[in-house]
Amino acid sequence: MDIVYLTALHAISGMGSQRLTALLDHYGEARAAWEDSACWHKIPGLTGETARQLRLGKSEVDAERSYEVFLESGARLTHLYDEDYPELLKNIYDPPVLLYYIGELAQSHDICVAMIGSRRATAYGTQAAAMLAKEVAYQGIYVVAGMARGIDSVCHQAAMEAGGRTLAVLGSGVDVVYPRENEKLYRRIAENGAVISEFPLGTLPKPGHFPMRNRVISGLSHGVVVVEAGEKSGTLLTVEHALSQGRDVFAVPGPITSPGSVGTNRLLKQGCKPVLTGKDIWEEYITRGKASPGFAKNARDFALSEEEREVLQLLTMPVHFDRLAEELGMEPSKLASMLTLWEIRGIVKQLPGKYYLCDVVDF
Repeated sequence: MDIVYLTALHAISGMGSQRLTALLDHYGEARAAWEDSACWHKIPGLTGETARQLRLGKSEVDAERSYEVFLESGARLTHLYDEDYPELLKNIYDPPVLLYYIGELAQSHDICVAMIGSRRATAYGTQAAAMLAKEVAYQGIYVVAGMARGIDSVCHQAAMEAGGRTLAVLGSGVDVVYPRENEKLYRRIAENGAVISEFPLGTLPKPGHFPMRNRVISGLSHGVVVVEAGEKSGTLLTVEHALSQGRDVFAVPGPITSPGSVGTNRLLKQGCKPVLTGKDIWEEYITRGKASPGFAKNARDFALSEEEREVLQLLTMPVHFDRLAEELGMEPSKLASMLTLWEIRGIVKQLPGKYYLCDVVDF
C-alpha cells in the first residue's frame, strides 16, 4: 500500500474509516483511489454530495507535503492490510483503517487489558487504580487506557512504575498531547509502550473523537476493567463497545455511599466480573490458559536485576526448595519470601513437593 497517498486520503476532511475502506476496496490501492477522484461518486456508499465534499477536501491536501509531515513527526503507521496491524482490533466492527503510533505496539502473543475510569477520580479510585495496574503489569500484561485525567493517567503511571508496558489511545492526532499537563507522561508512555491514534496528524481533540477512541481502547484489549465510574460516566460507553466486541468486562466494587462508584457497582449487579486484586484479572488470561496462542511472559517485562536473573538460571528445570537454598547459601525464610513474591508476580511457579520452576522466558 502506497503510504504517500494513503496518508493523503486519510487527511481529507470528512473521509473517515468507512469511506476510506470503500475507496480502497474499490480501487485496491491508495494511489489509484487518489488519482481517480472524479469518479468517486460511482462507488457504492459514496453519494454524489458526499463525493463532491470529499473532492473539495482533497483539493486542500498536498499529498507530498502530507507525507513529509508524517515523516517529520517521528510517528509510525500500520494499516488494516498490514501483517503487524493488531489482530484483536482487526476483528471489531468498523476497525480504523490506519493507526498512527509512537513507540512499540503490543505483539499478537501479548495480553492487553484496558483499565479505565472517571476523570474526577476519588482517593479510593486512585489508590485502587494504582494497585491493580501495578499488579497486572507485574505479570507482563499491557495496560491500555486513554491518557485522560484521573484514573487513566494513574493506570499508565502505575504500570510503568511496576516495570510494565502500557498503551495510550488518544482522541487527537498522535502528535497532539491532550491534556497538556500529560506531556511528560505521554513521552514516558512512548518509551514504555506506545501512544496510538486513528486520527490524522495534527488533529485536535474534539468531543466526538472520544467515543471513537473508546472503541479502539476496548478493541485492542482482551478485557476491560472499570475502576471507578459514576452513574452517567462516559467510561460506560467503553463498556458498551467492549460487550459488543465480545470482550471480558470487570468492575471494581466501590463504597455504596460514593457517587463515583454508582456505575461500577451497577455493572457488578448486572453480572460483570468483580475485581479485588490484580490476580482476579491476570488469572483469567494466564493461570486459566486464556492467553493468546504462543503467549509467554518475557523477563524484560519484570525489570529484574542481574542477581535475580542469575537465580532464575537455576530454575530452568524444577529445583527443590532445600536444594535451591543450599545452592544460593540463602536463609530459608528469606528464600521463601522471595519465591512467594515471585510466584505472585508470575515469575516462578511452585510444583508439587516444594519444587520451583521459572515461568518467564528470555532472561
